[in-house]
Amino acid sequence: MSCGDHHDLPCSEVLAEVFIFLDSECDEPRRQLIAEHLEECGPCLQQFGIERQIKELVGRKCGGDRAPDGLKQRVLLHLRTVVVEADSR
Repeated sequence: MSCGDHHDLPCSEVLAEVFIFLDSECDEPRRQLIAEHLEECGPCLQQFGIERQIKELVGRKCGGDRAPDGLKQRVLLHLRTVVVEADSR
């Protein structure tokens, strides 16, 4: 996905890192770049809202259980692949 506007951080990178941003797992400079992008980019902000809702739903339904260590990395890799494929269309 790309909104077509120029940003310091491309839409594909923001969407690939949205869960890292939501979980506060990125460093502060990266967090600021993502936050600034979301303030400027309507399509990414909309997708961010959807991802946040999914995360909250999973949190409620899973009762706070932690996923196996490798699952997070596999999910992130898959999300990055999907975003790159969508962005290249």
